[in-house]
Formats: sequence, C-alpha cells, structure tokens
Amino acid sequence: MESLQQQEQGDNVAVIHQSWGGGSNRIAALNVEPVTTPQSSPANNSKSFHDNHVDPNDEKPGWRKFLSFVGPGFLVSLAYLDPGNLETDLQAGASHGFELLWVVLIGLVFALIIQSLAANLGVSTGKHLSELCKAEYPPLVKYCLWLLAELAVIAADIPEVIGTAFGLNILFNIPVWVGVLCTGLSTLLLLGLQRYGVRKLEMLIAVLVFVMAGCFFGEMSYVKPPASGVVKGMFVPKLAGQGATADAIALLGALVMPHNLFLHSALVLSRKVPNSVQGVNAACRFFLIESGFALLVAFLINVAVVSVSGTVCAEDNISGDNRNRCNDLNLNSASFLLQNVLGKSSKALYGVALLASGQSSTITGTYAGQFIMQGFLNLKMKKWLRNLMTRCIAITPSLIVSIIGGSQGAGRLIIIASMILSFELPFALIPLLKFSSNSTKMGPYKNSKIIIVISWILGLGIIGINVYYLSTAFVDWLIHNDLPKVGNIFIGIIVFPLMAVYIIAILYLTFRKDVVVTYIEPQKDEPTDTQVRVAFDLSSQV
Repeated sequence: MESLQQQEQGDNVAVIHQSWGGGSNRIAALNVEPVTTPQSSPANNSKSFHDNHVDPNDEKPGWRKFLSFVGPGFLVSLAYLDPGNLETDLQAGASHGFELLWVVLIGLVFALIIQSLAANLGVSTGKHLSELCKAEYPPLVKYCLWLLAELAVIAADIPEVIGTAFGLNILFNIPVWVGVLCTGLSTLLLLGLQRYGVRKLEMLIAVLVFVMAGCFFGEMSYVKPPASGVVKGMFVPKLAGQGATADAIALLGALVMPHNLFLHSALVLSRKVPNSVQGVNAACRFFLIESGFALLVAFLINVAVVSVSGTVCAEDNISGDNRNRCNDLNLNSASFLLQNVLGKSSKALYGVALLASGQSSTITGTYAGQFIMQGFLNLKMKKWLRNLMTRCIAITPSLIVSIIGGSQGAGRLIIIASMILSFELPFALIPLLKFSSNSTKMGPYKNSKIIIVISWILGLGIIGINVYYLSTAFVDWLIHNDLPKVGNIFIGIIVFPLMAVYIIAILYLTFRKDVVVTYIEPQKDEPTDTQVRVAFDLSSQV
C-alpha cells in the first residue's frame, strides 16, 4: 500500500466496493488533506460528505471525459441492428417503400428514452436491474423472472445465429448448418476478449457497427433512393396499403429488447462514477449523449436497409422472379435479389453486413446472459459453474437452429423468437419503470413526475403493442393452421388460461409496492483519519 503521504500528494480517490450485491465501480473521493485552519466557520465544518466529493476527471477536457464513457451504447445499439430487425426492415421496405420510416424514427426515440432509464438506474444505484430484482422480489417471482430473462436471451440469439450462418453462406458458400455451428464456437472464442477488459469488447463491437454502416451506406450509393421520398417517409406518418398497420406494429415491437435493459444497466457499472450528486448527474448526461449517438448510427443503418429494399422492389423493370422475392423478402432471399438487380459486389456487401450484425449481436446477447445470471443467482457461486452455465446458454441457440435446419425452418424460428421476446418484455420493462421512479431504489435520483408520466406512457404503449402482436399472431395461427378441430380446441383450452395467468402476472408486477430499500445514503459527515486509512486499505486490495 502506498504511504499516506503519497496519497495526500496525488491519489486522493479510492474505489469503495459496496458489500451488498457487488459489481459497482462507484468512487468515493476522499479529502485527505489535514485541516490547517482551526478558525474556519461552523458552516464550513458542517459541509456534507457529498460536497467533498471531487470528480477525478475534472482536470480532463470535456471531450476526454466523454470518451471515457463511450462504449456501452454501441453494445446496446446492436439490439436494433440484429438480423431479426434487418429482416423486418427489408420486408417493410419491400412492401411499403419509404412510408414506414417514420415508425423507425419514433421507435428509436422511444428506445433512447427507455434505455436511458436503464443506464440511469445502474449509475444512480451502483447495481444493475437483475440485482435489484433479486433484492426486491420473493424467491418464486425472482426465479421466474430469471428463467424468463434467460429464455429471452436464447430467443434473441436465434435470429442472430441464423443471420451469421446466412452471411457465411453468402460470402464463402459454407452450408448453413455448418455456419450455425461455427457461429456458436466463434461466440465462445470472442467472449474471451472480456478477460482483457470490457473496453476491448466494446471496441470490437463499435468497429462491427461501423462495418455495417459502411456496407449499407455503400448499398445506398448503388440504388440512389430519392432523398425527397426518404425524408417524407421519416416525417410524414402514413399507414396505407395492405398490411401496413401490422408491419408498423412489427417494427415498433422489435425495437425494445428485454435483455437489453439488463445489459445497459450493467455495462454502465464498468465506469468509475464519483458518489456525489454532481458526479452521478454528469455520468447520466454522458451516457445519454453516448447512447444517443450510438442509436443515431443504428437509426441511419435501419433507414439505409429500408431505403435499399424499398428502392429495389419499386423498380418498374424488375423481373417476375425478383418481384416474387420482394413479396416475401427475408435474410436469405435478399442476397439473391441484390445480386440480380445490383450485381455480385452488392451481394458481397450485404453478406459482410449480415455477418457483422449476426456475430456482434450474438456476443452481446451472451454477455447480457452473464449479467442476468450473476444478478439473479448467487454471486458467490463457483466460477467454473457460472462459466459452464454461460457457455451452455451461448451454444443453445446454435443447437436449436442446427436441429431445425433449412431456410423454411429458420424463418419459423425467427417468428417464434420474436413472439418469445414480446412475451418476456413486460417482465423486464415494468421492474425498470418502477425501480427508476421509486426512492427506495434511486433515492434522490428517482425520475421526476414528468419523466415518470412519459416513461410509463411509452412503456405501457410498447407492452401493449407487443401483447397485441403476440395475441393476434396466436389467434391467426389458431384459425389458419391445418390441425383438426379437436386439436385446436385442446390447444385453446391450454393456452387461454395461460394467457390469463400472464395478464395477472403483469398486473402483479405493475401494482405491487416495492418494499425493499436498496438505496444507500452516502455518509454525510467529514471522514475521519481512520476512515481515510481504511478506504485506502480497501483500494489497495482491488
């Protein structure tokens, strides 16, 4: 341990690891300089501990402070760039041209607001969402939430595995089933980057995001969509044509991923935030700006995808074969469409973008699964057991896809995965809305009344859209499937009571009063010399 004299000269910031829950990098900046003015006024001696906190980055220029917070937003933005979202964009553009771009714009604004709540929750409490759920809810509810969250991670990874396999097939003619297995293995290998620090993983993901941007912007340079049509589609709401409402609902429903809320609240804990009002507020502001920039890039990529498919499928001289592809456009058929209309180079660009999208999204999904497991389960569980469970979750989507196999099976899996995510969303979003609005979790950093009203309106609106999508998809399947009438009746007898239980569970989470106080009030007295030495002893052990 450094001497107290050395600490007085320079390092006056100690990392205090809170004993409850673990995982925070919250900093308490301690003033170790001795008091040399005994005649100081009582007002000066009664300063709260908050007032003596000093941001260790205060001497850095503003842009350097901001750069130290850059990273989590890019991992989070991949939920809006995964292969499932790209397929939804391709279908929306092929069916409706640029008319649904306003839905993408509104959806990403909604996503920014919701994701900022998750980031603020982590920064303000020093705990991520799954840790707070573990502390608040009784064991049965806690384990149900954990299982649903892990199921959502697996479901979210399924389209990503499929997209990566299609990307490998497009670029290297690797069979899809081989590409699926390669995806699972590569995900496990790339997760090893986290041993070198989360910043390395964030850097890799940021590079892949910009690779996607370059590929799809390159596609736009080929097709040259009319700027007036794109701008009009973004700012003039319109729902014309058959299936426009359903496609708009699909676009909105795919924009908020449940596992993303757990992920964002955990990633912000990798940054050191002073335990002071000024430090917390500055960190929340930096994370909001960083998330806004990352989601802006994601929005532009989504606009590019919709614009490319909308322009290609609107060509007057398009062939009958390509017209049929436009009527049922998916991740695989899009590559043949682009090759036929724009050439092999366009197909290659699409393959690179799809590969980057699928692989990066798979990594972040598995990373979210780690945080979820660490938060809900015992944080002191054996490391080998935690690693084994993480790798089992990581490889499960690849095994599922390889068993189903084929393009048609892949399409069905993507639909099922989207339904599972819609099912799970309320069980992540409602706790986030409640915790971020409650002083038992956020203390003085809880949302203002205006933010509470806005966030609940948005949250309930998104939940309503997802529940509507889920119920209508099931009813439509029940009406149009090929099962005998007795089979449909049997399925209805089973499913409809489960839907009632589902609604009751949502109401329980919504109206249950939070009773566990997890916000820890910072010490308000001046730290004594003994406290300073203890703090530095702790910092020397980490």
